[in-house]
Amino acid sequence: MALDIINPATKQTYKSIQTSTAGDVNSAVEKSKIAFKQWSAKSHEERTAALHNVANAIEAAGPELAAIITAEQGKPLFLAQFEVGGAVGWTHYNADLKLEPEVLEDSEERRVEVHRMPVGVVASITPWNWPLMIAIWHIMPALRAGNSVVIKPSSLTPINTLRLVDIINEHTIPNLVQCVIGEREVGEPLVSHPDVKKVVFTGSTPVGKRIASLVAGDLKKVTLELGGNDAGIVLENANVEKIAEKIFMTSFVNMGQTCACLKRLYVHRSKYEALCDALVKIAAAQVVGNGMQEGVTFGPVQNANQYEKVKAMIADARESGAEVIAAELPSGLDGYFIAPTIIKDPQHSIDVVCHEQFGPVLPVIPYDDLNEVMSKAIHEEFALGGSVWGEPCAELDWVVDQLDSGTVWVNNHAEVLPHVPFGGNKSSGLGVEFGMEGLLENTVRKVVNRAK
Repeated sequence: MALDIINPATKQTYKSIQTSTAGDVNSAVEKSKIAFKQWSAKSHEERTAALHNVANAIEAAGPELAAIITAEQGKPLFLAQFEVGGAVGWTHYNADLKLEPEVLEDSEERRVEVHRMPVGVVASITPWNWPLMIAIWHIMPALRAGNSVVIKPSSLTPINTLRLVDIINEHTIPNLVQCVIGEREVGEPLVSHPDVKKVVFTGSTPVGKRIASLVAGDLKKVTLELGGNDAGIVLENANVEKIAEKIFMTSFVNMGQTCACLKRLYVHRSKYEALCDALVKIAAAQVVGNGMQEGVTFGPVQNANQYEKVKAMIADARESGAEVIAAELPSGLDGYFIAPTIIKDPQHSIDVVCHEQFGPVLPVIPYDDLNEVMSKAIHEEFALGGSVWGEPCAELDWVVDQLDSGTVWVNNHAEVLPHVPFGGNKSSGLGVEFGMEGLLENTVRKVVNRAK
């Protein structure tokens, strides 16, 4: 079946491709099994060298990949170029990770080592917000560990993934990474396939729970990076001039379409008006438009469904009595554009506070008592990230201790690093990605106990 890929800045078809069938899924897994046998037989040094070659090839194709990302995802070109750069760096980092045996005991009686072996065929399902970067996050540690991969990208942003797969296979071995295109009718047969031994998924919590139920019967390994509703807490001693720009950028990066974005901001009343004024000023300075146009700093929401969801949240906030502040959009735009929006004094019960908006809108909530606001900041369901903003003090350390999220940032938010494990608690995820911990999730353990 033909699938039209829509440019969210124009609502026009960027490209049309064919979706996959259940038969295509079976074929991809079968090819992946054959490739796994060849790839897993290679030495660590050979895999490292091949992945460095892949990184160099991604860098060489950078202008092409960045243009694809902007056309199908919508982010401004400079941000797409950043995404490509991150993909290159992450690939180099994973290439250099070591998988040497860990010696637990070397005594007169025995030598005990822990070895790590690849799991086999890994199924990857990626979202539309960072289509190249998240594919890299899934694929590269799997390959470094010796696995093969079948990836199903979002049907909204598959073009860059198809190009990435070509680059990887050209510089490793044929069919090492396979790509299938489609929605649930393709994704469910993929994760349920008996020859798939691990599933890695980034996306919504409901889909993550569905995947977990599908793989439970086969006891597949699974890594799930799911939704969040990250809170940031600004302390009474915070310096507004120092933190305003970073708060804006970590709330609105990628038009707010990032799992670990700062999505709810609680500000001590003494700093509330000053910080709101600063955020509104930064928002008004953004240049909203088609990401391929020079000077644009803020692109569209990626798709019609998300656009309507975010618009409804903003309307609900306005109707509930909150103050909604956003600059007027430039004339002539015909995409899914929403100007960066600040919502002042929202009720804590409205949708934009209680639920993940995943778009360019930030509710800013004043507080007086830190103990009281902590009970609101800690979400009953989600615990992906959280942050505290202020000068060093006992209160700051207390907030760090109280926040229960997978990552707590201090005077920052949404920063992920290749060497630092990242994952959510509660319904925000299962397992971790990145660093040695993330690499080991793509392996199975084998203990070797040698008597002397």
